[in-house]
Amino acid sequence: MRRNDSGAKLEVNEAVLDSCTGLVRAIRELVNRSKALQREIMVERGGEVSDREFYKMNSRWTEGLISAAKAVGLGAKLLVDAADRVVLGSGKFEEIMVASQEIAASTAQLVIASRVKAREGSDRFTELRLASKLVSEATGTVVAVAKSSAVRAEDVHLDFSGLSAHQTKTLEMNIQVKLLELESKVEEERSKLARLRRQHYKTSVDGSVEQ
Repeated sequence: MRRNDSGAKLEVNEAVLDSCTGLVRAIRELVNRSKALQREIMVERGGEVSDREFYKMNSRWTEGLISAAKAVGLGAKLLVDAADRVVLGSGKFEEIMVASQEIAASTAQLVIASRVKAREGSDRFTELRLASKLVSEATGTVVAVAKSSAVRAEDVHLDFSGLSAHQTKTLEMNIQVKLLELESKVEEERSKLARLRRQHYKTSVDGSVEQ
């Protein structure tokens, strides 16, 4: 049984690492395309001013672009750390899912911020959008793999064949109670997350107004 468990765990780890590697590769391409677009923007819109002067003249755009780029980078780091912990047996698949979703959201912000200064019909911007699409697809793959791996990892440890009818019913009721508790906790955490996001948005808007 232990040999089968080890084999299943290796397969799960391999699937997780492969999907995360694919996402990191897509992120690397996204960053390269973003840099290429920024260079094009500087050449076409910067004129005679230096890079620093251009960014200073467009401080709000610059801050939005840098913020989105940093968020993508941070998401990638969190993803790698989460994947490492899962492989070592000390992490949660949910951490991988959250990191992937944050990367997808930050990538969308990066594209939106880049569009503001990109020339209409820019090939570099088109390449950035294509790269962002690959990131989105890769994040979807990571989330799907993490979900299926979590279920598979849980199934490896479950064996109900030796339970009596009474034990089975008792376990069933206990699981139903736990589900209700978890659903209540989920709603509570969603409410907390919504309040936190509203506060973050308000802080961002207030900061922009003050500038």
